[in-house]
Parts: sequence; structure tokens; C-alpha cells
Amino acid sequence: MSNFVLIPGMCHGGWCFQELTGELRAQGHAVYPLTLTGLSERSHLLHGGVNLDTHIQDVTSVLATENIQDAVLVGHSYGGMVITGVADREPERVDALVYLDAMVPGPGDSSWTLVSDQERRWYMDVVETGYAVRPLPFFDPRATPHPLASLLQPLQLTGDLAHIRRRDYVYAAKWDGQSPFTPLYRRLREDPSWRTYALDSGHNLMRDVPQDLLKILLQVVDPADGEEWDNHDDALMPHPTEHH
Repeated sequence: MSNFVLIPGMCHGGWCFQELTGELRAQGHAVYPLTLTGLSERSHLLHGGVNLDTHIQDVTSVLATENIQDAVLVGHSYGGMVITGVADREPERVDALVYLDAMVPGPGDSSWTLVSDQERRWYMDVVETGYAVRPLPFFDPRATPHPLASLLQPLQLTGDLAHIRRRDYVYAAKWDGQSPFTPLYRRLREDPSWRTYALDSGHNLMRDVPQDLLKILLQVVDPADGEEWDNHDDALMPHPTEHH
């Protein structure tokens, strides 16, 4: 049995992993789909001071309280910022990192610095209080405003992630328009310390291709489990690809 901790992207809660959570639990794994402070069912906790450190502490507190060891941290989009910070702060509790079309920050990076001007324009569409960014119109009806300070705060890291057993990146190859993650994906697929995949999906991988994600996550904890992926050189193949 493995311990999966699932971190959503902007404006979403743990509910976005519902199907994936059920499938992993049916396989006998412990799964913790988390909602970060100030969002979804925790939106009543939103205030101007909710930042990236708050969200990292959300996760480290769960790891400690639940006494989770060998955690597989899975972060979608903004969640990549969070799982990177958690792995830096709690290295003895983290076994693997899985980034789902997500940011992979280095020291001093913020969500603001890692996206394009298109996303920055969205970040500036804040609610009346100025504390949070409005969900985009096509988001799930359950989406709620996202704490702005969490997008602006630079991530402080004490070292690299070389201690992590395995790092996987899952790229969504079917964005409606230009993906801000394409340069990152192309860089990581040439890095032998990463396993990379391109899926025929929009940014919401959990909704569009949950079965493909399930296969990848099962392989993260047991390479002999699930189906093997074919190797391809084309980053935009219309089916899953693995490199390295």
C-alpha cells in the first residue's frame, strides 16, 4: 500500500480528484485529496495573508498528523509549487513527486514568474477585497477564488530535490491555445532524472484522462504494475509517451 497526497490547482478543491481517488483506493492505496486554505469548503478561511507558505504548511501538517511516510505527492498546475515546497521541508516523508501539467519551481520562483503574460492578466482579475483571483468562466461550478498572495510569493528552498526517489511530469498536449508548460516539458524530457509523459488531454487531466493518470501513478509506486508506455520522440503524440 502506498500513500498518495493529491494537491489541486488554482481555484479547485480536493473534489477535483474524486474519480482518481476512488480508483486508487480500490487498488488498496491510502489517498489524501486535500483542499488548501481559502479554497472550496475552506473558502471561509480566506484572508489577505493566505500565501504559498500557508499551503505548504497545509500539506506538511497532514503528513505529520496522519504520520504519513513515503508519500507520493501529486500536484496539478499551481499544486506543483506546493509539492516542491513540501518535499523541501519534509524530505524524510516524501518518496516521489508527480507533476500534472504543473509548475516546477526553483529557488525564488513564484507562480507569477513561471507563467506567461496571458496567465498574469488572469491573476490580476481579483475579487472586491483584492485577496483572491476569480475562477475562469469555464471552470467547474464548484471553483472558488484563489488566494492572490500564494501566486506572488517566491518559493524559498533549502536545497535541490536530488533526495527524491522519483520525479514524474505529465504534460497535457491538447491545450486550447498555447500551453505555458510547453518549454518546461521539453526541457524535462531531455533530463535523465525525470520521467515524462504527454497525454492527449486539456489542462484538466483529472477530468479528461483519469485512467491514464491511474496507470502512471501505479507505475510510480510499482514499475511492474499497470501497462507500459511506448517510447516516442514526438512530444505531441496523441497518446501517452514516456521518455527516460
